[in-house]
Amino acid sequence: MAGMDRPISRETNASGTAPKTEKSPQAPFRWGRMLLLVTLFQLLSFFPAAFVDGELNETLGLVFIIYIVAEWFYLILAHLITQRSDFPLEIVAFFLSGIGLTICATIHESYAVKQLIAIGMGLASFAVLTFILRSTERSMFLRMPLAVAAVGLLILNLLLAKTTNGALNWISVGSFSFQPSELVKVAFIFVGAATLEKLQATRSLTKYVIFSIGCIGALFLMRDFGAALIFFFTFIIIAFMRSGDFRTLILISAGALLGAILVIYFKPYVANRFATYRHIWDYINDKGFQQTRVLIYSASGGLLGLGIGNGKLRNVFAASTDLVFGMVCEEMGLLLGILILFVFAFVAFYAVRGARKSSSTFYSIAAVSAAGMLLFQLALNVFGVTDLLPMTGVTLPFISRGGTSVICAWSLFAFVKSVSFNIGDVKPYRGRKGRG
Repeated sequence: MAGMDRPISRETNASGTAPKTEKSPQAPFRWGRMLLLVTLFQLLSFFPAAFVDGELNETLGLVFIIYIVAEWFYLILAHLITQRSDFPLEIVAFFLSGIGLTICATIHESYAVKQLIAIGMGLASFAVLTFILRSTERSMFLRMPLAVAAVGLLILNLLLAKTTNGALNWISVGSFSFQPSELVKVAFIFVGAATLEKLQATRSLTKYVIFSIGCIGALFLMRDFGAALIFFFTFIIIAFMRSGDFRTLILISAGALLGAILVIYFKPYVANRFATYRHIWDYINDKGFQQTRVLIYSASGGLLGLGIGNGKLRNVFAASTDLVFGMVCEEMGLLLGILILFVFAFVAFYAVRGARKSSSTFYSIAAVSAAGMLLFQLALNVFGVTDLLPMTGVTLPFISRGGTSVICAWSLFAFVKSVSFNIGDVKPYRGRKGRG
């Protein structure tokens, strides 16, 4: 993938004529079987979650029915419109989102309703972004507006946000609140892939470096260090996909490390946030309370779990957000927790494999960086709550409760999906007049 020099769309062959673009033969109609298995799992999960004190909660029952109908309707409609059957990413997203919806339902019905709305908005954003990405011309046109919107959101966050759990990362408007950094993740990848699609575009690279520094710097000012790490890791992936130069990446990482050391030196409270790392058992009822409970209760769930709604971790602060992986392991089993890890690994494999034969450098960069961002965020969440990494308070994609987090996860899947576009499906970008 490194040092890619192919144009944004393989539109012509060596003779300058347009190649024949035959549709690849479609795989058998197997997505229905996959979705049927996911639906059976969801029914087994939704049924106990819908009963509160032995009685059916009508609101939760309706939420679950709407969710199952929506996923079947969407995939049937998508199959009829596109005449394609390759929907593994959509099924993975519905599977993971269903787990998050179950967790929310067992805590409070209002959480389930909000999560369902967020999933609907995420699905809509996935569909819209997939449509936009099918035209590289549209994508190139939108990169600057998205970059400006992202910077504007971060500035708005710094001006309006109030400190929540030690960070300035939430904007509240009445009873509605959202996390701008989650939405900026989508713009970060979109702008990066669209800007760096041409080799040796020094001005473009400089602009994206400035944009990246601005985003990461704003996140540091917000004290959202988990998000800052995710953005920096994604920047490294995008830079390597474009250049393939390890020396440049080492220099960038060294500069980032020096910056982190200076931040810790001049802002000692930053280091205090990680003081319990690898020492959580010394603070079992204090700073290490959450992580020690995750380890204890996750292990007590065994391979198959204690049963939905029967766990103790749900009584700990942030159980359905930062600690949700432990909650899944305790109530639904360690086997499901391991399966979730393998599912994200599959998404990364799907992106890397598809990037090798993608019809566009833009799609290759976007897909691999989006999958890398999701995988790194998963690692920060899972390894953070189990004390293998410092706890940064990031969410588990698709599963953690939170509207903007769910919308972001669905949107990132649109980038991963883009590597499956056929050459004949893509409207190429011809660039501005006077440029190649």
